[in-house]
Amino acid sequence: MIRVLVADDEPMVRKGVRAVLSTAPDIDVVAEAGDGHQAVALSQLHRPDVAVLDIRMPGVDGLRAAAEIHRTLPATGVVMLTTFGEDEYILRSLADGASGFLIKSGEPEELIAGVRAVADGAAYLSPKVAARVIAHLATGGAGAQAERRAIACRRVEALTPRERQVLAFLGAGLTNGQIARRLHVVEGTVKAHVSSILARLAVDNRAAAAVVAHEAGIVPAPRPAE
Repeated sequence: MIRVLVADDEPMVRKGVRAVLSTAPDIDVVAEAGDGHQAVALSQLHRPDVAVLDIRMPGVDGLRAAAEIHRTLPATGVVMLTTFGEDEYILRSLADGASGFLIKSGEPEELIAGVRAVADGAAYLSPKVAARVIAHLATGGAGAQAERRAIACRRVEALTPRERQVLAFLGAGLTNGQIARRLHVVEGTVKAHVSSILARLAVDNRAAAAVVAHEAGIVPAPRPAE
């Protein structure tokens, strides 16, 4: 069972997130918080597998809460809930240890998939979030965007063919187990490929690698949940 904490200063949003997660038989919402300070305190009390945090909350915001949870509870994965127009916050979250990024107006299935992926140690970028991050990074017009894509493609070309496959699935939010099943290999092999990918791309975590995959345009179209 995946134990989840939900934090949002809007009670209706918080209850809605809880209701969506409660439809999944393998997810249990163990606590709700109305601000970042409470989210940190309740995370330390309940030690959830995943903390779902709104980025903008009064007092201690989601960014600082994510950083503190990541520092004190490294086994707890963090999923950030965002709205359009908060691109800079998403980029800061990458450096603060968050592994999942979801748009509040996204499909309920994305929320469940994101929590499951992060609980399993994977990164999950909502397609809409990935598009916003890439658009924000690619400032300066079409020329700059094309240049960033070209740079990402060159970085990806430095990987082996199998590593490119793994990176593509990683960018789609698949867990190591799901990737292993897609490629018909053992999970340990996938873990080794992921470690090599992070080193070759010179990134610190799976979420940053997922951004490179999206920039390079190698992420496959979504498939039905396994």
